[in-house]
Amino acid sequence: MKMIIAIIRPGRLAAVKNSLNENGFTGVTVSSVKGCGSQGDIVERYRGSEYKIDLHDKVEIKVVVNDEYSEKVVNIISDAARTNELGDGKIFILNVEEVVRIRTNEVGPAALEKK
Repeated sequence: MKMIIAIIRPGRLAAVKNSLNENGFTGVTVSSVKGCGSQGDIVERYRGSEYKIDLHDKVEIKVVVNDEYSEKVVNIISDAARTNELGDGKIFILNVEEVVRIRTNEVGPAALEKK
């Protein structure tokens, strides 16, 4: 099993979520995060003073899937999140040792199936 973690622009969340849902991947976790990368700093002015924004608002999406679906999910997220601008984000793919569905105590791939 794989955990796919995507850090994307907040404005692309709806497109990513809709694309995942349309392809049958409905189990997602979403968090608001801040981060920095190649996007760089933004200098703003407020009441005559300059200040630097070095942490940008982002959205973190986590999806856990069976191995055979990981490439498809990565492609869905990448296609839906892309704006071709600096700051589009990153996707990380991690191995998941085990999954347990709390309600039924099912483990492994069976815990990921819709029921």
